[in-house]
Amino acid sequence: MLDSFVEKLKNGKHVLGPFMKTGDPAFVEIAGYAGFDFVIIDMEHGPTNELALQNHIRAASCAGVLPIVRVGKLDEVSIARTLDVGALGVQVPQIETAEDAALAVRYAKYAPEGMRGVCRFVRAANYSAKDRFEYFKEANRSLLVLMLEGSKAIENMDSIFDVDGIDIVFIGPYDLSQSLGVPGQIDHPLVEERMRFVIEKAKAKGIVVGTFADQPATAKKWKDLGVQYIGYSVDVGIFYEACKSLAESI
Repeated sequence: MLDSFVEKLKNGKHVLGPFMKTGDPAFVEIAGYAGFDFVIIDMEHGPTNELALQNHIRAASCAGVLPIVRVGKLDEVSIARTLDVGALGVQVPQIETAEDAALAVRYAKYAPEGMRGVCRFVRAANYSAKDRFEYFKEANRSLLVLMLEGSKAIENMDSIFDVDGIDIVFIGPYDLSQSLGVPGQIDHPLVEERMRFVIEKAKAKGIVVGTFADQPATAKKWKDLGVQYIGYSVDVGIFYEACKSLAESI
């Protein structure tokens, strides 16, 4: 699953997946059967707790969709626990400086890349059934996605991009719009100009870029501009739109 995902990105293809805010792993499973490449299980703005998280990740594995978890904040324990229960990627919000980025790498990777707390009696290591050395090696292949969501992050963009260990940078358009004084106006020229600037800089550094879209036309626009990792809408929003469309059409 991770191999094919990474191969797609290396070949310049895009990957698509929704944010998941419900507490029901069935929605994760459905997303996989629907053909999404990944899901972002949301622990920043969603109600999922760490005990439920492992069931979301099991559901992702059943349906063949890559489980990525957005943690609530840049926090050593949260990142470690997320990876311990089997997330194949961790998405860290509100990265603003190179120091933040370096800490995220340190928390998410085992030595020599980082200093993640070591425990092999976890789900990700098959509860110790997996060879410990193989596990530590495999664990460092998990994806690290850093979210740049405000003006300060863009100001420090060059130094952030110089930090080793970043797989994807994700531009958060809604928080960016707020930091630019136009909250919610994600199509505002000022927001789009800043996003295009980040995309160009990241691509020049060979870093994969991601962003959020909640309309197909918006997703296509950013895809055409080189965004490869597209977080498309949210499970509850997708369900609402489908229900609304059915109710109106029938």
